[in-house]
This record gives sequence, structure tokens and C-alpha cells, in this order.
Amino acid sequence: MTGAVRKVVLAYSGGLDTSVILRWLQDVYDCEIVTFTADLGQGEELEPARAKAEMMGVGEIHIEDLQEEFVRDFVFPMFRANTLYEGVYLLGTSIARPLIAKRLIEIARETGADAVAHGATGKGNDQVRFELGCYALDPSIRVIAPWREWDLNSREKLIAYAESRQIPIPRGKRGEPPYSTDANLLHISYEGQALEDPWVEPSDEMFTRSVSPEMAPETPTYIEVGFERGDAVSVDGENLSPANLLRRLNDLGGANGIGRLDLVENRFVGMKSRGVYETPGGSVLLVAHRAMESITLDRGAAHLKDEIMPRYAEMIYNGFWFSPEREMLQALIDKSQETVTGTVRLKLYKGNVSVVGRKAPRSLYSEEYATFEADTVYDQRDAEGFIKLNALRLRIKALSERMGER
Repeated sequence: MTGAVRKVVLAYSGGLDTSVILRWLQDVYDCEIVTFTADLGQGEELEPARAKAEMMGVGEIHIEDLQEEFVRDFVFPMFRANTLYEGVYLLGTSIARPLIAKRLIEIARETGADAVAHGATGKGNDQVRFELGCYALDPSIRVIAPWREWDLNSREKLIAYAESRQIPIPRGKRGEPPYSTDANLLHISYEGQALEDPWVEPSDEMFTRSVSPEMAPETPTYIEVGFERGDAVSVDGENLSPANLLRRLNDLGGANGIGRLDLVENRFVGMKSRGVYETPGGSVLLVAHRAMESITLDRGAAHLKDEIMPRYAEMIYNGFWFSPEREMLQALIDKSQETVTGTVRLKLYKGNVSVVGRKAPRSLYSEEYATFEADTVYDQRDAEGFIKLNALRLRIKALSERMGER
């Protein structure tokens, strides 16, 4: 749908797709373009995106390092919940989208733009995540999604359009790519093309953040992760900023073959898709955090967290980070983390993360109560009444069934 638009803030990577989108917006909407490129730790040089935007006539260019905000305000709150989508996925792509949406809206306000635009396709989850985030933060904003409007529905058409508008085409983009990727400091994902057959094992050459478990060192690596109120704050006694801590865990986990995942997931828009992910630091962090909670959280609190986690994970996956229900659950989760402070010792070895030690100043673990040796704090005879009371309803049910059989 076209219409009068004065200025658009475009989420811009500098790649072929968003460069075509930039020119298409200029052609179709005849409007001023502001570009926004977020550095979320994807490991790519972003200054070429500035040069490309300048070459295409963009006057306002925003390139921002958001790595600390990303980990502190998005990744860490998610990890306080031990969040896994469909039991295994650490939501590396999903959790980045609300931050990008937030900055799109903020830049739109700063520059007086009346619309924002993104390069997500009409088949995926990201269009939903971007737009739900934008509308939650500015209900009057106009969102332009070119993939839902134009007829450039193939790689050949995109390249032909780029050539007709003198848009530089990166080497390797003329042929069909073997897969698409999305990267940030938490993870890198691979999907599409060569990965669309879920029976075919991905090539080991594809992975960039981890060695294969078979090629990992023969000697295990031992590390200690320190926590304060549910957030990791140190590795091996060295205090680190959120982004630097995750970067350190990425290096340690990747070197030991940790964090690879091959998943067929249920997209919010309805179809199943196969994705392959590398999340080395996040995989280490998840195990460490659960170990820290194991000695600092009350049983009821821990079990309640486990019950609500799938719902919380689904909210993030589906794009509802800024929803009132996610914020309500976050408040509950954050309350549970007040005593989650201490240190966890881990062994990293050939793709595995093993907990080998944990300690906390407010630990709920008591050797006095847990010991199998003689003690003076627990009367084992008390268990008889406890068992009988818990068995009462089961016994009554069994008696009733026996009477019904007569």
C-alpha cells in the first residue's frame, strides 16, 4: 500500500536486500530516507553500510553500538527465566528484534519521521516482531514492509533491480546462496536453501562460532561464573560488563564445541521451519544459571518459574516483548532472583557443559538436613505421617473403586 510519506527510518544492514529496499522506497514513496544500523555484536564491519548509504543519497545515517544495552536489558532478563522456546531454542534472533524496534521508533521521533521500514519477509516471524514492537511503542507509526508490497519475489529480480539502479552487488550474491544467516552477540542462525531438507545434516564448514565437538580439546576446561541477583557478573573471578561477559563465554564455549542446535520449529505465522543455531556462550550461561538457582531458590518458586517459562518464551518468540503480560511475568521472574547470588563451577568438554560445583552466601542447601549420616535436626519418623496424609486421597480412591467392583 502506497501513500504520502515524508520520511522513513529504515532498518539497514548495507546488504543487497536492504539496499534494494532503500532505493525502492525512494522510487515508490519519493520520500526522505534515514538509515539505522545496529551493532549487536554480529561481528561484521559496519562502516561500509555508512558508505553505501551515503552513495545512495542518504543524509541521515545512524550506526549505533547497542551491544551492552542488548545484553543488559534484553538477553539477561530473558536468561533470568531460563528461557527456551520449544524446549531447546535460546531465542537469539527473537530477543534482538524488540531492541531494534525500540531504536527505530526513537530515531523516528528524533528525526521527525512518520514511518519506519524493515527488510523482513512476509513468510517469517521477524515481520511480526518488528511491527508489534513498533506499534506498542508508537501506535500511530506507519510501518512499511516492502517484501509484502513489491513483486521482487526472487533473487534474480532483486539482482536485476539492483543492476538497473546501479546498486553494487556483493561478490557471491549473484548465485543462489546456500543459506541465510542472522547474527548477534548471543547467537548466529542459519536457515533456508541448503538447510530446507530436515533430513540433510548441515556441513561442518558452515559453523563460525564453534569447533565441532569431535575437534574440541581432549582436556576439559574448568571455569567459574559469578552471579549477582540472577545476572552473571564475572568469569574466573574477573568482573566483566554484560557484553564482555557474554563475549568471554562465547569464546570459551565455542572453543569446546558447545552451543550447536539443529531445530525444526513452529513459526508464529503457521509453518514449520528448520533452523541451525550456534549459541555457545548462551548455552554455558543457561546451565550456570540453573545451577545457581538450584541452591538459592525455594522449591515452590523454582517450580513456578519452570511452569511459566514456556509461556514467557512463546511471548518473546512471537514478538510480544513490550506486552503487559510479558512485563507482568518479568516482574515475577525478577522478584525470584533477589537471592540468586553466588558462584558456579563448570566443566566444558567436547560439546558438554557439566556443573561440578556451586556455592552461595544465602544457599538453601543444608548438609545438616541432607546428610545420610546421623543428624540432630531431622526426625525420620515424621515422614510416616507426611506420607499417610499425602496417600489419603489415593487410598480413598482405591477403596471407592474396589467397592464399585463388588
